Amino acid sequence: MGWSEVGGTVCPIARALAVVGDRWTMLILRELFLATRRFEEFQAQTGMSSHLLSSRLKRLEADGVVGRRRYSDRPARHEYRLTEKGLALYPILLGLKSWGESWGGLDANGQPAIAVVHCGCGHATGLTLTCSACDQPFGARDARAVIGETFAVERAERRSALRGHGQR
Repeated sequence: MGWSEVGGTVCPIARALAVVGDRWTMLILRELFLATRRFEEFQAQTGMSSHLLSSRLKRLEADGVVGRRRYSDRPARHEYRLTEKGLALYPILLGLKSWGESWGGLDANGQPAIAVVHCGCGHATGLTLTCSACDQPFGARDARAVIGETFAVERAERRSALRGHGQR
């Protein structure tokens, strides 16, 4: 399966990666969650070339993750805002933040680059996974993935196709 075909699978992880699966897109999303709205500020905060930034923003807009709104006619200028679909990526960014703080080689005793403060109580919060049925916390060792029938068939077909090309 080529990268251009990854969005056609029934796997929700692969479909998500087809939309947000590169580092530049994730940095744009970081900036959107930090209230960056304008092209020049995205460029300043990510270090992206204007061509690369423009292509990523256009793709995010085409995928329905961001909306573009004109704020100046002369010259034509736009700002970018997360849609509901884009806002739903918040847990992903929190997960990356949490992983980076633990495994990114940062000083564990240093001040965090970003603190997430719950508006309801005013306290800093982090990423916590809880079971939606019993409300108990869990991690990777406390859960298992169960592959659905359609995805199992898709995986078997890929395995068979690979074997058919002389690879094992």
